[in-house]
Amino acid sequence: MEPKKYSSYAQIDRDLEILKLERDIHYRKTLLSIDKTKESIIPTNTVSFIEKVYKNVFSGTYGTILKIIIPYVINWYINRKRGD
Repeated sequence: MEPKKYSSYAQIDRDLEILKLERDIHYRKTLLSIDKTKESIIPTNTVSFIEKVYKNVFSGTYGTILKIIIPYVINWYINRKRGD
């Protein structure tokens, strides 16, 4: 790449301003990318997904049966005899 040849300081200042703006644009794009990544990792999305799955699984007849059986299973697990 051949270096530019400037005939005035105004041209140099103009190019420096353009480079500064390009740098600022790239910096803001990087920040936006980081924010989008954070949003995809944040547990609120995961929690809402789990909540939807929970509502689907525990609704209707199947959900009623699970709601009845789960406390018995937990109680059995807690009170089971452990091998000595």
